[in-house]
Amino acid sequence: MHWSTLRCLLRAQPVSSGLLCRSMKTARKLSKPLLLDLEKRWDNMSPDEQMDIQRQLNERQRGPWSELSMEEKKAAYFIAFGPYGSRSIIHPPGFFKKVALGTLSMLAISGVLFYCIRSFAEPPPPTMTKEWQEASNELLKSQNIEPITGVSSEGYTGKGMVRSK
Repeated sequence: MHWSTLRCLLRAQPVSSGLLCRSMKTARKLSKPLLLDLEKRWDNMSPDEQMDIQRQLNERQRGPWSELSMEEKKAAYFIAFGPYGSRSIIHPPGFFKKVALGTLSMLAISGVLFYCIRSFAEPPPPTMTKEWQEASNELLKSQNIEPITGVSSEGYTGKGMVRSK
């Protein structure tokens, strides 16, 4: 229960249906200079000033919202959802551009390095050629190796030893 409500009840002031105690009903307007450019000044304000503005805005929001000024609505939205504290922007402007350029440059360097290593490597062994692998299939068939499920079996349709394209 809020203190202002408790004060109303302790004073024994009659509360009619729909009307609140006078102290709750009429929260004074916040001054325009106090709310002007609040987004820019918020980080430089002391925690006491921030809490005071929040408290005053909460008092104003308890009343009809049609009576709130545009500056009060903007300030309430900023305090509720603004980019400060744990919601502050972590990365400076241009950070993602640097990350993308760094990633692309590392990919380019690794591609060049891969090409250089491949150019100095020896050629693949002769057993990796398609002709050699087909000859291996013929040798397996002639020696009747794996006659149940392998290359030598009846109706075999697989590739056998051929792995090259």
